[in-house]
Amino acid sequence: MATGEDDGGPAATIEIVRGDNLDVLRTLADASFQLVYIDPPFNTGKRQRLTRLRTSRDEDGDRVGFGGHRYRSELVSDVAYGDRFDDYLSFLGPRLEEAQRVLDATGSLFVHVDPRESHYVKVFLDGLFGRDCFQNEIIWSYDYGARSKRRWPAKHDTILWYVRDPKNYVYRYDDIDRIPYLAPGLVGREKAARGKTPTDVWWNTIVPPSGRERTGYPTQKPLAILERIVCVHSNPGDRVLDFFAGSGTTGEAAWKHGRSCVLVDSHPEAIQTMERRLAPAEPRVREVDQAAETGRETDR
Repeated sequence: MATGEDDGGPAATIEIVRGDNLDVLRTLADASFQLVYIDPPFNTGKRQRLTRLRTSRDEDGDRVGFGGHRYRSELVSDVAYGDRFDDYLSFLGPRLEEAQRVLDATGSLFVHVDPRESHYVKVFLDGLFGRDCFQNEIIWSYDYGARSKRRWPAKHDTILWYVRDPKNYVYRYDDIDRIPYLAPGLVGREKAARGKTPTDVWWNTIVPPSGRERTGYPTQKPLAILERIVCVHSNPGDRVLDFFAGSGTTGEAAWKHGRSCVLVDSHPEAIQTMERRLAPAEPRVREVDQAAETGRETDR
């Protein structure tokens, strides 16, 4: 991981807050962030779970592997959370209103949602920000996992991008990562070597189950997706907010590129995951007491 500096900007800081995100949001100052990215629960109606096992050779083990060798399995982690809401927008809506409030005049909001909920969320955001503040519906497309035999397999997420001011917002075009041309012979050697800028459809694999990036937290998003958003839609030294922080991918992307970040989550497993992942950044960790009407805070 980098040192938290980018383009000679000031050193970035990371803050991890444990608490109900609506309570935490209400403690944050108006216009205090330049970029907000959230990846809320998708309302799949399922319980999201990720179990990690470690195996070792043991002739009395509980598993049989290649060549008939036996292995013993040991539970490393078992992280789960519910993902069902009877009225999704009654849950998400107040949090989106707070997200708009804490955005500064040139700020951007990115909302990462399931295609089954994206149209409802977009209509809500159109009413909140104004339709002229909508910039893009970004499709993150991947190709991994099971294949349905009853319909086209669902292999994409939707990311909605809104700005506070459609005439004045951050878009660092020169910092866009470039991708290969599909037909490089048609564009010439110079263009092919430089690559092209992505469109609003982003092809990127999921975090590999056995990859180094994997933290063990369910629904973890790829670092490359968050790096693209952070680098293009904020400036070095800016403040980034993610109040459904999960595994802390937004925090790593922000700190790596010289942006400060506040990460909020209510799950103890998420806080522990982020503390481990972001340890090189020496994050400040605090807790907002949800039971206290004043939002009492304690440092750890």
